[in-house]
Amino acid sequence: MRATIVAALVALALAAPAAAPAAGHVATCPHAWAAGWQKLATKVQAPVYCPTWMPSPLDAQIGGQFEDIYSIAKDRSYLVSFLEHGDLGSGDVHVNFRGFPGSTKIPACPAPVGKGTIACFQQPFTHVGANGITATAYQVNWGADQWHILLAWHYRGSLYTVSEHVIKPYDNATRVLANLERLLKSLVLVRPQG
Repeated sequence: MRATIVAALVALALAAPAAAPAAGHVATCPHAWAAGWQKLATKVQAPVYCPTWMPSPLDAQIGGQFEDIYSIAKDRSYLVSFLEHGDLGSGDVHVNFRGFPGSTKIPACPAPVGKGTIACFQQPFTHVGANGITATAYQVNWGADQWHILLAWHYRGSLYTVSEHVIKPYDNATRVLANLERLLKSLVLVRPQG
């Protein structure tokens, strides 16, 4: 079964070409979301990626109704999470954005059994390219990204990720990978000020 899912995901990733922005069009962080992402970039003193699209019904307004987690560690790594709990069993929509300024190393998570740590992102299965980014897709993830499919990439000596939970209503791994590719295409780099 897992081999079938992986084969379908690889086929989807290879078949879907990356869309180029329209000539003369420069994507920007949506006005309603821009202040939060700019504040994050300035606080961590590193570029961050603002999405211009989110899976329904989410938006990416930091401090808005869908913000679930906003966490910045002492090492400037951050987690910004957006979540909507569906009503009457309709499912959850959950997307995480993470950044690790100054580090390209996959972070460690507590081991699920016993003591020690393991790599938070495991079992890479394909590469997805869009928006000038080539990301590696991981199908087994831990910590805040458990039960998610995750895309990870490097930019100027830092690791960045976006992940989405595979759960109703997006309970098909192929659909989640398509959402993540659309998110990757939508990302806009926001640089720190000051």
